[in-house]
Amino acid sequence: MIYNEVKIYTNAFGVEILTARLMNDLDITALSVEDPDEIANIENKTFGYEWDYIDEKAYPEDDEHKVIIYFDDSEESADMIAKVRELVEELKKGESFLGRLHVEVKSEDDSLWADRWKEYFRPAKVTEKIVIKPSWEEYEAADGELILEIDPGRAFGTGTHETTSGCLELMEKYMKEGDRVLDVGCGSGILSIGAALLGSSCVYAIDIDPVAVEVTKENVALNGFSDIVRTEEGDLTKGVDFKADIVAANLMADLVKVLTKDVAVHLEKDGVYISSGILLEKEDDVKQTLDECGFKVIDVIRKGEWCAIAAVLE
Repeated sequence: MIYNEVKIYTNAFGVEILTARLMNDLDITALSVEDPDEIANIENKTFGYEWDYIDEKAYPEDDEHKVIIYFDDSEESADMIAKVRELVEELKKGESFLGRLHVEVKSEDDSLWADRWKEYFRPAKVTEKIVIKPSWEEYEAADGELILEIDPGRAFGTGTHETTSGCLELMEKYMKEGDRVLDVGCGSGILSIGAALLGSSCVYAIDIDPVAVEVTKENVALNGFSDIVRTEEGDLTKGVDFKADIVAANLMADLVKVLTKDVAVHLEKDGVYISSGILLEKEDDVKQTLDECGFKVIDVIRKGEWCAIAAVLE
């Protein structure tokens, strides 16, 4: 599909005035704002929160604020883009403190790039046994290999990232045939399918994101495990009724810490809690929380900047 991106370069003062005029004068309510100070505010904990990890691509290219609007490729949209230009030109003549007020229109064809990432997603052996294979690729399994077929779709997770492979390695190491598994924050369903491949008798996959739930269901069906994996929209802290021998949570350090006390409630005696998505610099923080919630760390896998932790209740 062809679409047009309209980007208006301004400053912090201009964002407020521009958005107000676009909404009131042109009835444009679907717009976004790029704030060059946003990442700095997160790093400085300006608003009291922080992120575990910020990809370098998230950093702004310059110090200008931008108001962005998307239009489809139609005559009606072309007329609206012309009106946006007129409005900006009007503001430019009357206001000198709103930045450049430069309008940039770029036409894109999403069919050219929507699936381009697939070129870089190839079959990969991520544990001693498990090979993750994209659904569109052919792969012949060697002796002892378990094939996990995946189509990430709209949800996070191709399975090749260190956070996922570390979690799968610990699952492969500590899971026993017939174990019941709780996958907290199932994403694209990789851990749930991995658990089924490793011999789980019952997997309960939950996520607060309905898109992730649907993608997990699709991938579970693709691998033929719909009779083993039950996938639902859910929050571990609110009404989940499931006891597991293995609880797997590939999230972020802060989320892992928040959920750990609830994990204890859902873990069988002698069960193993496997958490991942933890930056090495957060490892000690997570370990402290585990200790405070009655867990004993039995194993840690470190890969790149990340670690995965296995723990049991003492």
